[in-house]
Amino acid sequence: MRRSIVLGLLVLAGALSLKVTAYQAQQQAPRVVEVEKLKDNLFLLKGGGGNTAVFVRSDGVAIVDTKNPGWGQPILDKLKEISPKPVTLIINTHTHGDHVSGNVEFPATVDIVVHENTAANMKKMAAVTGLAPAAEAPTQTIFERNGGRGLSKRSFKDRMTLGSGADRIDLYYFGRGHTNGDAWVHFPALRVVHAGDIFSGKNLPLLDANNGGSGVEIGDTLAKAADGIKELDTIITGHSTQMTVADLRDYAQFNREFLATVRDAKKAGRSVDEIVSGWTMPAKYQGYAAPQPARLRSNVQVVYDEAR
Repeated sequence: MRRSIVLGLLVLAGALSLKVTAYQAQQQAPRVVEVEKLKDNLFLLKGGGGNTAVFVRSDGVAIVDTKNPGWGQPILDKLKEISPKPVTLIINTHTHGDHVSGNVEFPATVDIVVHENTAANMKKMAAVTGLAPAAEAPTQTIFERNGGRGLSKRSFKDRMTLGSGADRIDLYYFGRGHTNGDAWVHFPALRVVHAGDIFSGKNLPLLDANNGGSGVEIGDTLAKAADGIKELDTIITGHSTQMTVADLRDYAQFNREFLATVRDAKKAGRSVDEIVSGWTMPAKYQGYAAPQPARLRSNVQVVYDEAR
């Protein structure tokens, strides 16, 4: 009996050791930021979370989104290779941790601007609908652990303009979608907009009801953006490659059709499970990513709960 207990303890200790070693390796893995030049003064930083845009202006560098925890410094290091100018402005497209967590590693002097709903959401950092919670969720948000550093200093409701001429940035809000605070960051002189995760790529969106997202409104919100932002050729997505306005209109229609499918099925008395099991990517949307089962079920549930 004693020998069995000892062997069991040794096996358990070995398993724990492997887990610790794997975790340490993950923590120590180099954080590599990849750079893609879009224009002479506009760059895309990939890796570590959502796509980060870098806009070099006459008086400093403006960046859009700052990735996961621990990626702020790697962004700052990479920026030294792009421009000697200091970072003066951060714009966060929405509240999720893979887009805002790096904020805390930037100098406290940097201006941070978000939509007013995102400003409220960042103070709470609520769990994200459709994503499994962390095994050991911290009792404080990343901003609370850093004494409020990285939270927004300014916010806007419908529209805000920052700078002028070639340095100009226009911020728009067209309504609920991925969250209730999705900002569209437009560089009119370059005819480029950063859409964040309301257009993360050609796939099922993540409908984060806990942070105000809406499966009923997202299609209309996307269409309003396609119509409302002028001087636009290129769209920086939240996690994928660059898209066009035609792609955005197509994505708006895709989300409207998804809403109609779930709404009609609900009216017909079908359950969430029945809708999920019967839904497949429409053939007309060839090239869209195959739906992740958990994402599909979560989105159907969100729309089911909203739809009338």
